[in-house]
Amino acid sequence: MSGRTSLAAVLCASLLLLGGCATRPPSAVAPPVLVDAQAIAAAAQDQAARAEWLLARPQWSFEGRVAISNAGKGGSGRIDWRQQGPGYEVALSAPVTRQSWRLVGDSDGGAGRLEGLEGGVRQGEDAEALLREATGWEIPVNALSAWVRGLPAAAFPLEAISYSLDGRLQALEQAGWRIEYTQWSDPRDGQPSLPRRIEARRDRAAVRLIVDGWQFERR
Repeated sequence: MSGRTSLAAVLCASLLLLGGCATRPPSAVAPPVLVDAQAIAAAAQDQAARAEWLLARPQWSFEGRVAISNAGKGGSGRIDWRQQGPGYEVALSAPVTRQSWRLVGDSDGGAGRLEGLEGGVRQGEDAEALLREATGWEIPVNALSAWVRGLPAAAFPLEAISYSLDGRLQALEQAGWRIEYTQWSDPRDGQPSLPRRIEARRDRAAVRLIVDGWQFERR
C-alpha cells in the first residue's frame, strides 16, 4: 500500500461521526433562483453589506460537522475551524474512535503543516497541496475560509452567483467548484445571516458542512 493510500485509509477510518464513508448523491432538482433584475440588485446589496460586516472581523471561528468524499470514498466527523487573518487552523475529529488530525495553513496559499495522520507530521509550501499529496483528496481549504462565510474567494474569478427567492446567497461558482448554501441562520445580536449548511462540489469531489456555531471578533 502506498503512503498516500495508507494515509487516506487512516483518514477515512478516523472520521465516522456522520455515517462513515457513505456520501449523499446530489439533488436531482435545482431550487428556484431570483431572476427579476430589481430583486437581484436588492439581494446583491444585502450581500455586500453582509460582506462588509464579515471582512471587518478577520478573527473568527466555527464548530460543526463535515463530510468529505472523492470518487465515491470519504468520511465524516467534527470540525473546528479557527481563522486569524489569512492564517487558519482546522481540526477534525471522530469522538467515537478518538482519532483526529489538524491542518495549519494560510488562505493566501502559504506553507502548511498537517498532523495526526500515519507517518507523522507533514509540511509543505502550500497547505491545500500538502493535504492533497498526503491523502489524495481534493479539499479546497484555502478558499473555504471565504466560502464557508458565504463570500467569494478573492484568489479566483467569480464565475457565477445566484440568490434564492428569499434574497439570500444560494450558490457561487469559482475555480471549477460549485458552492451551494442550503440553509442560513437568522440575523441576531448584530450579526448578519450566516451559512448553516454548505456543499462544495467539483467533478467527483465534495465537501459538506453543517455549522453549529459561529464566533467573531472585531478588528
